[in-house]
Amino acid sequence: MTNNAKPIGLQTNLEKTEQSFESFLTPAEQPENEIEEEATEELVDEEEIIEDDEPFEEEPEEAEEQELQEDQVEEEESEQPQLYTIKVDGEDTEVTLEELQNGYSRQRDYTRKTQELAEQRKTIEAQQKEVSQKDEIYSQLLPKMEATLKGELENEPDWNALYEADPIAYVREKDVWNEKKQKLTAIQEEATRLQEEANAKQRKELEEFVQYGNKQLLQLIPEWQDNEVASKEKMAIRNYGVNVLGYTPQEMDSVYDYRVLLGLRNGWLHHKTVKATKVKPTEKKAAARTARPGTSNVPKSTTPVKKARQKLAKTGKVQDAAKLFEQII
Repeated sequence: MTNNAKPIGLQTNLEKTEQSFESFLTPAEQPENEIEEEATEELVDEEEIIEDDEPFEEEPEEAEEQELQEDQVEEEESEQPQLYTIKVDGEDTEVTLEELQNGYSRQRDYTRKTQELAEQRKTIEAQQKEVSQKDEIYSQLLPKMEATLKGELENEPDWNALYEADPIAYVREKDVWNEKKQKLTAIQEEATRLQEEANAKQRKELEEFVQYGNKQLLQLIPEWQDNEVASKEKMAIRNYGVNVLGYTPQEMDSVYDYRVLLGLRNGWLHHKTVKATKVKPTEKKAAARTARPGTSNVPKSTTPVKKARQKLAKTGKVQDAAKLFEQII
């Protein structure tokens, strides 16, 4: 159909027929939007048909991955780590090869560190020994230096006379004198410092020894773990040392060596045992019975009586019987 077509009312029959034929041959034009929507609907319908017609199948890659995972799980379940039996604290323990390797590595590391610590300790001990030797030499030199300076400072010059005689010599001698006095003061202060350090070291060592001794006493005398029992026995030992052994109270109070205390305790226990088991004085014998007139109070020996009895048993004579009777009387 052309744009210059006549109105239907003015067209002839021939023109109407031509127009109808043209419209049959040429489809009616549609808007572009409608054409696109129809095409989209056709594509969607085709996809739905294809999806409905084709059966669902897994993709090959996903199936292969799943099979691989299943194979790995089966391998892990089938392969068990080999176990090794070792002794730990006297008991048999099963460990894997990896645990053995890790334990060996830790042991080597521990051994290496232990050796390093041992070397460091030896070095420190050597240094401490060297320092102690130097301190000992130093402490021995200080008294000698002090004695020398004191001897040089004994005779102080007459400063007024020296100043009047030679002012320049006065200044020089005065400076030397003051310098010696300062050295003497410094030496005395250093000697005091060394003595204080030695006393502090001695007190520390004594405290450590006393603590060690207390632990040893508790192990050797378990009953002293009771404070009341320990206090009573220590007081009794002190009294034993003062009253029996003759120590002074100050000497007994200054005992700090646990070995001495053990010896005193053993002596105290022995003394207490002897005192408890000592035999009491026997009572006076009862007065002897008064002998009959004509008899002697002196007890006769049993030896003649025994001999007379034996003789009578052998002979059976009257004379022997009379002798036995005389011996008995």
